[in-house]
Amino acid sequence: MAINLEKGQRQNISAPKFTVGLGWDTNSSSTGEAFDLDASIFMLGANGKIISDNHFVYYNNLKSPDESVIHTGDNLTGEGDGDDEKVLVDLSKITSDVSEICFVVTIHQADTRRQNFGQIRNSFIRIVDAANNAEIVKYELDEDFSIETAVEFGRIYKRNDEWKFEAVGAGLKGGLQDFLNKYN
Repeated sequence: MAINLEKGQRQNISAPKFTVGLGWDTNSSSTGEAFDLDASIFMLGANGKIISDNHFVYYNNLKSPDESVIHTGDNLTGEGDGDDEKVLVDLSKITSDVSEICFVVTIHQADTRRQNFGQIRNSFIRIVDAANNAEIVKYELDEDFSIETAVEFGRIYKRNDEWKFEAVGAGLKGGLQDFLNKYN
């Protein structure tokens, strides 16, 4: 049975291979523009910075160099139930210089489309064990992000040789560029 987390809570992740599912629903846009949300993954070293440009996994770079993190592709509409975008993670392949993996969702062209996460609902991040397809942990974001255009849904980090998941739910209003600045 899955453990539902609240913001800031942590949970050990013992499964070596799992899928990180990210999901959301959009309100109808008053701007007449469709929404395009994108998942991005930042693989960080102990200093909290991206190891290399290739350790920034997103729709234009679907695999980390060690293939421990694989983005399954961009979902342009977010329609339907379940996971809108998925990331496959294999902790047995991850290089020792990676100590944290951050999962961020951004709204593509949010400024020009006049969109923000206040227009997004039912957002979640979940981890599903690849061995038995069982949901291990889920975090449903219930905050009202009225000005933010990018939100870190959660992170996986290593402490004392154990991997843990933390429900983050922290937004920034400068979109993906704010997270690139933060982690570069």
